[in-house]
Amino acid sequence: MRFIRVKIRWFGLLLGLTASSVAYAAAEDDPLLFMAMVDQLEVRLTSGDNPLTWDADAWLGKDLNKLWLKTEGERVNGENEEVELQLLYSRAVSAYWDFQAGWRGDLRPRPDRNWLAVGFKGLAPYFFEIDAAIFVGESGRTAARIDLEYEILFTQRLILTPEFETNLYGKKDAELGIGSGLSDIEVGLRLRYEFRREFAPYIGLNWWKKFGDTADFAKAAGQDSDDAQITLGLRAWF
Repeated sequence: MRFIRVKIRWFGLLLGLTASSVAYAAAEDDPLLFMAMVDQLEVRLTSGDNPLTWDADAWLGKDLNKLWLKTEGERVNGENEEVELQLLYSRAVSAYWDFQAGWRGDLRPRPDRNWLAVGFKGLAPYFFEIDAAIFVGESGRTAARIDLEYEILFTQRLILTPEFETNLYGKKDAELGIGSGLSDIEVGLRLRYEFRREFAPYIGLNWWKKFGDTADFAKAAGQDSDDAQITLGLRAWF
């Protein structure tokens, strides 16, 4: 009987070590990771002031669950003209798609606006990158945004990226010069050269146009309702 008890104890110890090894291996297979991407940091050459614009994001998390930070904006003559910040919880729902929900803050121009953000980010068939979201704000405000991107590889280092973005709003916001319905469209074409994957300067063309009441608000304020620009910028990540 003593021999049997010893064998049982050793067997139990072996099971415990095996379970610990499996748990450790599982943890190693799903480590905590971090990534920051500056997708666009560029100067846009116009007939007037040349704005500095940025579009960047970062995430922290594991394979299925992540915390995302997104920001974009425009700076002219040392002043922030437009600043948007999003803080989102992201959950992988398939191999190529993440569901995202959280907060969006339009910090510039004033007055600022806060939104509940819900959307999907991922890779569609034919390798189109899509970031689509709807937003619900104060006083019954609603909005939607679709952002499309595609990469054309001429070589492993020389890459052309067509981009498309559009914004729609459910109601007029006269304080910020935004009309209801289709508000604006922006189309870009950027050619970058990756000296390394993490460092790629680029040159490109960017065109945007405002529509409806948004265009009317801009014209009334003495601003352009459309423009085409040459862009010089940098794409980097770590």
